[in-house]
Amino acid sequence: MDKTQFHYLEEMGITPWQLKPKTFDWEDLQKAVKACTACGLDKTRTQTVFGVGNRHAKLMVIGEAPGFYEDQKGEPFVGRAGQLLDAMLSTIHFDRSSVYIANILKCRPPNNRDPSPNEVNLCTPFLTQQIALIQPTLLLAVGRIAAHFLLNTKTSLSTLRKKIHYYGQFNTPLIITYHPAYLLRNPRDKNKAFEDLQLTYRTLQELKAL
Repeated sequence: MDKTQFHYLEEMGITPWQLKPKTFDWEDLQKAVKACTACGLDKTRTQTVFGVGNRHAKLMVIGEAPGFYEDQKGEPFVGRAGQLLDAMLSTIHFDRSSVYIANILKCRPPNNRDPSPNEVNLCTPFLTQQIALIQPTLLLAVGRIAAHFLLNTKTSLSTLRKKIHYYGQFNTPLIITYHPAYLLRNPRDKNKAFEDLQLTYRTLQELKAL
């Protein structure tokens, strides 16, 4: 964690020794997200997009950033990409009530641009706390930006696919796949995403989480 993150967390009243699982409860974390002005996206957002789903989920899905519809509704993955994500989850017998869905950023970047490195650095402590609270059996990262943050790498998404990675101090299994928005633009890769989902399902079975 860099000095910028430490400074921001101290302003939130969080000291570094507190950064361990379950230092926040859900109510405090939601309040902190809603009040956040650290990166400047509060000036252009309609509202924050905290996350949605089962807070005891075995499977946690992590995306990149809210888009237009998510910004309007305050819920991740509610546009066309969200409809496709729901369909993808249904192929492995999940729906959004049985998983937890969150994004790298809690606010929409203007014009749906990619999150900047500074925005990612300032916002991801919130995501880290969500993961710590849920303690999922498996993480599914959809899209390049989520994959790069969780694995601290710049390796291409195509190289990261089709294998099991591990995240954080608890070595939580992590699988990488394409973002639904990418699949809407590149439907030829839907079969590859289906392969990733099958790997997700098999891994959950092996971990006795189904």
